[in-house]
Amino acid sequence: MKVLIRQTRIISPTSPFNGQIKDILIIDGIIQSIADSVQEATDSVVDEKGSCTSIGWMDLFADFADPGYEYRESLVSGAAAAAAGGFTDVMIIPNSNPVVHNKSQVEYIAQKAHTLPVNIHPIGAITKNAAGKELSEMVDMRHSGAIAFGDGTNPVQDSGILLKALQYVRIFDGTIIQLPDDHTIGSGGLINEGVVSTQLGLPGKPAMAEELMVARDIKLTRYTESKLHFTGISSPKSLEYINRAKAGGIRVTCSVTPYHLFFCDEDLQNYDTNLKTTPPLRHRADMMALRQAVIDGNVDCFASHHLPQDWDSKTCEFEYAKPGMTGLETLFAVVNTLGCPVTRFIDMQTEAIRNIFGLDIPEIEEGHAAVLTIFNPETEFVYEDKNIKSKSKNSPFIGKPLKGRVIGIVNGKNLLLN
Repeated sequence: MKVLIRQTRIISPTSPFNGQIKDILIIDGIIQSIADSVQEATDSVVDEKGSCTSIGWMDLFADFADPGYEYRESLVSGAAAAAAGGFTDVMIIPNSNPVVHNKSQVEYIAQKAHTLPVNIHPIGAITKNAAGKELSEMVDMRHSGAIAFGDGTNPVQDSGILLKALQYVRIFDGTIIQLPDDHTIGSGGLINEGVVSTQLGLPGKPAMAEELMVARDIKLTRYTESKLHFTGISSPKSLEYINRAKAGGIRVTCSVTPYHLFFCDEDLQNYDTNLKTTPPLRHRADMMALRQAVIDGNVDCFASHHLPQDWDSKTCEFEYAKPGMTGLETLFAVVNTLGCPVTRFIDMQTEAIRNIFGLDIPEIEEGHAAVLTIFNPETEFVYEDKNIKSKSKNSPFIGKPLKGRVIGIVNGKNLLLN
């Protein structure tokens, strides 16, 4: 298959063509030519004024609910959502049924995802059934294709278990992913603890539940000399701890979600269940501090925390609604709308994220495999549910004006256009 991307601005710091407007010719998944003008008959042409092309984007925390919960999402529909959002690579959490806690489950995902247009990277559970009690066989899972390890939406509460896990992954220089949340603090909390939770009559969960776990896990990582990635950071104090740890040579990194930058607890006045998340939306001051941290380079990358929920799980009282929202399809548009510099976003979601997990970084050069995302950062649109590729529609961004449209991806021989 021959694909031609016409007059696109290449955004890739490692490419000799960075910042230049070129034609890119791809034949059978390989970049054959990058030139001012390519005149050749092709099967597909991508020609949109103002388009940009970068290395394919990657996400590190998405729930594809397969196996066991395919009514919410599947590997096929999840891959379609990822491609629509501009992602060529997605790491999926292990909270399926059964949990991805052994080599056979990792192999199931690898086999089923083999023909998909998006590269699916399984995260193996740290503990059996992600229950936080007994370590899983992480070495076996690593050999079968698990890219990292974490209990997904079930953060490890037991310090001793996490200590052993951090020591265990050092065998192969692996990385642990932790969603920091101390379940013993504000265990019944539904939203952020503060004035808004009092006004709405909802039990609150303080940011301290996150901050304490971040502080604890940093100490464990320092002791083991291992690697840990915090995802879903929502507190500026947590970022302060993490940045101090980095300065001290501790191998910790972090990611934030787009929705913690876009919304705060004040947006919950209408009890919108799509805004029920873990960790909860924080104060407005926290939201603004996270935005600034992204611009200042104190956040390593974004994480979609794509968590599809079926209609029944969201169309109910706030107390009974399940947390989470879909996020892959809106991630770029949301942070672009908020003013995150495009070059900063590209660095975060292409090179920085792959460096964290030890993956090879694709290149935009002739003779290299095509792993590309094509987008227009200036296009304005209204996000509509009819365009959603995910099986689930639990997104608070439906009906909101956004800026920054993904045109499509090229991943090897696969071309998917929106």
